[in-house]
Amino acid sequence: MSLSKYEIFKAVVETGSLTKAAEKLNLTQSGISYAVSTLETEMGFPLLKRDRSGIRLTNNGERILKHIEKILYEEELLRQEIIAINKVEAGVVRLGTLSSVSMQWLPGILSKFNSMYPMIEVKTYLGCYDEMNEWICNGTIDFGFICLPTSKPFETIPLKRDKLFALLPPGHPLQHQKMITFEQIKDEPFIMPQWGGDDNIRRLLTKNKLNLQVKYEIMEERTIFAMVQMGLGISILPELILVNVPDSIRIVEFEKPHYRILGIAALSWKNISPAARKFADCIQGWLKEKGFHDFDNIRGAANDEIVV
Repeated sequence: MSLSKYEIFKAVVETGSLTKAAEKLNLTQSGISYAVSTLETEMGFPLLKRDRSGIRLTNNGERILKHIEKILYEEELLRQEIIAINKVEAGVVRLGTLSSVSMQWLPGILSKFNSMYPMIEVKTYLGCYDEMNEWICNGTIDFGFICLPTSKPFETIPLKRDKLFALLPPGHPLQHQKMITFEQIKDEPFIMPQWGGDDNIRRLLTKNKLNLQVKYEIMEERTIFAMVQMGLGISILPELILVNVPDSIRIVEFEKPHYRILGIAALSWKNISPAARKFADCIQGWLKEKGFHDFDNIRGAANDEIVV
């Protein structure tokens, strides 16, 4: 069984289409179909279901995919190690990122990294906290941006304290206050960001035993802005997200400051690829240059040291 068949199978799963996989790998659709069929024959069972709705993994395909991803990841590590020994700066970085990071930080980080290592390709995967945890665990990404503390046994590097603010709709009774408390909003209809189990906002409310009147749970920040603007409730969001907020929405600080802690996490910083290690260092360097880095560069910081 060749690695090329594994790469083709993984591309079909990621794109959900033989045609899209062919475009991605610059192959013919018939070549993609033949490679998958040959792989299924070699293994002795179907890997994919093909119907009108598209292509999906079989149960056996799901079991096999995990191992194929690990094999391809190890092959990439081997390739990059050979490159590093030969002192050629090349390779691929697979980065998991959050929407706020992608908007505010990633363009600057990528620009700096590309100027330093133009031969290293960076592939980004945009997701929520739960997806980030899953991608790190199964090797889809080398490392990713997360909120700390994380519920997984990752090695983490804290980067930034991102201050939390309350968003109040137009005409709200508290809109003229400079600061507010949780006690003042405990009976308000609340729009909860739906970002996953490691969300600092949800954790903060639980820690302070605040049973806010959650009316909606929304993932997309722009939708939260629109709903607050329409008077459907209040919300709490971190500062990094508060870009191009409608003027009619009042952004208010809390009397006692609260934060989400942004960081990056990997299964092991020691075992990530040379290219990924360089990119992690570039992230920290860029944040320090911009004055955003709030923590010392300590890899593997214990999760229980992070206090929200």
